[in-house]
Amino acid sequence: MAEHEQVHEHVRVAVIGSGFGGLGAAVRLRREGITDFVVLERAGSVGGTWRDNSYPGCACDVPSHLYSFSFAPNPEWPRTFSGQEHIRAYLEHVADTFGLRPHLRFDSEVKRMAWDTEQLRWEIETVRGTLTADVVVSATGPLSDPKVPDIPGLDTFPGKVFHSARWDHDYDLAGRRVAMIGTGASAIQIVPSIQPKVDRLTLFQRTPAWVMPRVDRAISGAERALHRALPATTKLRRGLLWGIRELQVQAFTKHPNELGFVEQIAKRNMGAAIKDPALRAKLTPDYRIGCKRILLSSTYYPALAKPNVDVVASGLSEVRGSTLVAADGTEAEADAIVFGTGFHVTDMPIAERVVGADGRTLAETWKGGMEALRGGTAAGFPNFMTVIGPNTGLGNSSMILMIESQLNYLADYLRQLNVLGGRTALDPRPAAVRNWNHRVQERMKRTVWNTGGCTSWYLDASGRNTTVWPGTTAEFRRETRRVDLAEYQVLRPAPAQVGAKAAEADTGADTGADAEVSA
Repeated sequence: MAEHEQVHEHVRVAVIGSGFGGLGAAVRLRREGITDFVVLERAGSVGGTWRDNSYPGCACDVPSHLYSFSFAPNPEWPRTFSGQEHIRAYLEHVADTFGLRPHLRFDSEVKRMAWDTEQLRWEIETVRGTLTADVVVSATGPLSDPKVPDIPGLDTFPGKVFHSARWDHDYDLAGRRVAMIGTGASAIQIVPSIQPKVDRLTLFQRTPAWVMPRVDRAISGAERALHRALPATTKLRRGLLWGIRELQVQAFTKHPNELGFVEQIAKRNMGAAIKDPALRAKLTPDYRIGCKRILLSSTYYPALAKPNVDVVASGLSEVRGSTLVAADGTEAEADAIVFGTGFHVTDMPIAERVVGADGRTLAETWKGGMEALRGGTAAGFPNFMTVIGPNTGLGNSSMILMIESQLNYLADYLRQLNVLGGRTALDPRPAAVRNWNHRVQERMKRTVWNTGGCTSWYLDASGRNTTVWPGTTAEFRRETRRVDLAEYQVLRPAPAQVGAKAAEADTGADTGADAEVSA
């Protein structure tokens, strides 16, 4: 081959992201006997959201034994609800245990992915070079790109500004006047962690959250020893945690009025710490519990009752130098602003970088709302699957359960491609995508997320719920156990291309394109 000719790397599967979804996909590929794959990670280590979120107090609100892979039980979890550092260490352990290191490509952010309709493969451009893949698995996750609101005057603020998912550990908050923007899952962990050290903490609350007690404790050495000696006890523990949450689903999806009892528990949790009636009024939601994600904390309310904390029951609307102005006109001085304002969930940035068969990006296709067949595949994007895609989120259980179901679907997807043989691709039929999403949205109408009277990040700009699964995790597993080929168009190379390749093979030609395909 001439020196100027270049053979680009080609892999069977390219996985984007190395959080739970990406590492889970990599393990499943190896278990299916597929080793011709890479995991493209924009950062320098694995972990996804558990690498990026390292703010004070960061922990999971799902029990540890349920928030882990069924194929990689961890008898050494130190607490019933483990912290960020332990979850990140667990993911590093998974990468080592299952031999994933050779497949990992760090500092390899994907800039663009485009479907080649002639070659039936994906062309992937990263910051470190290009490659092609037969199949792409996007596992960037919905909680990967922080969202900071466009606040007038923010650029004039003379102090420190950062998002909870990009915590600046070099900046010492001790003795500072700190403004916390938002009252979501991150904020309720940050507030009690920084309250004792700051001079003054001002919490800008656009919408109060329902907060239940967090029943957390250290897992004893005897328990861990039992789990090590008898692995079945770890499986039993996980099963019990799963079963309890499955039983709760109907209250969220079919009978939201049954959640009134849970509201009373949350109110008692608040009342035990907040004695000031005016503050209690500020912190009491006016929507049905569960409409927004229920938060767990036994330290949030006590922190808000401390004399150095102010709660502003209004969102931040303007910044004038070091003065922060709320929508209701309340002003507060601050040396630092911490945004706990969530992520780009219904408008994932990765969608802007994926170009489908018709030349449109996934973001353009999803302009009217995210839709994917069985939560994973989108029409016009052959051999492309999103892990934690549209309507796969949960309001009360572990996302690892949903991820593993999607990995079952991925495994069968690849088996179907092998059975079909040759250069083949599967593209979801638009009618199948529409039918699936019609079913999902019809079920969504009676759920607490749609009827509870709140505005949440579960809803997109048009008010449509494109994030949550309106059923049990067992139902979703049944729906994703097998690929139904009737829901897909089978794509093969055009006859002219096949004939040309055969002719090249007969003459022994070794073209750059041929080498690229067979690499």
